[in-house]
Amino acid sequence: MKQERKPFKDSFDQQTAQTIAQQVSAVHKRFDQDTFVQRCCHQLKTLELQDRIKQFAAALRLSLPKPYPAAINVLVRSLPPPLERCEGFTNHFHLWPYGQLIAEHGLPHFEESFAAMTALTRCFSAEFAIRPFVESLPDQTFPRLQSLTQHDDAHVRRWCSEGTRPRLPWGRKLQALIDDPSPIFPILDALVDDPELYVRRSVANNLNDIAKDHPDQIVDWVAERYAPDQPHRVTLATQALRTLIKDGHPGALKLLGYRPGGKLDTALKVAPKRIALGQSVKMQATITNLEKSTRRLMIDYVVEYVRQGGKTGRKVFKWKTLELAAGQSCTIEKQHPMKATTVRRLYSGKHTVGLQINGKVLQEAAFQFTGTP
Repeated sequence: MKQERKPFKDSFDQQTAQTIAQQVSAVHKRFDQDTFVQRCCHQLKTLELQDRIKQFAAALRLSLPKPYPAAINVLVRSLPPPLERCEGFTNHFHLWPYGQLIAEHGLPHFEESFAAMTALTRCFSAEFAIRPFVESLPDQTFPRLQSLTQHDDAHVRRWCSEGTRPRLPWGRKLQALIDDPSPIFPILDALVDDPELYVRRSVANNLNDIAKDHPDQIVDWVAERYAPDQPHRVTLATQALRTLIKDGHPGALKLLGYRPGGKLDTALKVAPKRIALGQSVKMQATITNLEKSTRRLMIDYVVEYVRQGGKTGRKVFKWKTLELAAGQSCTIEKQHPMKATTVRRLYSGKHTVGLQINGKVLQEAAFQFTGTP
């Protein structure tokens, strides 16, 4: 039997508090481990993820030397060695409260805080910690980040992009950059050809964030740098424009070679017609190219979910990308699980599935979601 994964918030528990306590006390002998753990765990079960992180950070601040520079010096000395490979920062999630402490108390101490965040991001990430600095001290923060786009450590280079994302998941929105993203573009230009996919993916995610508010500007930005003979540029463009592609933005589709419209014969079936929680609906689409030339097709499916109060909400999912020669047909299948997630609650009622090709919904079919089995 598959073991159920515990909620991520439970990663910040008594054991994690003890790990931090041991780590800090190894470099600061007067650190009161027992009191720190007690403060971290106070009514912990009642707290969600962000509040747990804030409580751990508050416990750190109370347990460290009162002068901020002295406190931050202890934290930097307690950090584990820098990560040797990319995409390994999830091994050190217990360091998240370090960044929270910097975010809450570090603004009056820019130099000490920036040095600490640079060290932190080499073994975890400081993408959340830097957001108050981007917001409140942009004239100091952006030039410093720009200089770090040439850093030897890929984690530091990624931080320059990830920390400036206007709509970073789990992070506070940066409204000034949502309104005017122009300060971000020099950083992204410096990283667009970074040797690490890990860094380039962050660039694409940043561009995708900006595209939600400035779609035409991002299509133009990507088009100016698009190079069909450079695979990494093609991949970056595809990732950067993914939301616009799902939304059927004509400029984004045209840039990547997906022409909307045209002559296609399509059919869509879903089965079974009644689905309970935990079951899956099977989708089958048949597509025929009725034109006299080959068509590139980006095939997605759209689920119209029932929401609370009888409302509906639309979510686009990726299906398949293919080419169909003139007169050619294909049949593709996919299963979509109806299970609740931390970001999507399910409600019983009629759900609609749409077959979307090159940004346009061409067929629809429906099934009844009954809720609990």
